[in-house]
Amino acid sequence: MAEIVNLKRVKKAKARADKEAEAASNRAQFGTPKNLRELAKAQAAQDAKKHSGHKKDD
Repeated sequence: MAEIVNLKRVKKAKARADKEAEAASNRAQFGTPKNLRELAKAQAAQDAKKHSGHKKDD
């Protein structure tokens, strides 16, 4: 037989999990110091430039 499930509890648990996932995303986005964000942005730009420099022209 199937297990009896309280739908209110399931909905609340899902809402809590969604809220925690959003909080983790916000911590990653806004919890980083400005100098580290700028460093990561500069590194990504440098990597993109290096990658595009290796492309083969047709």
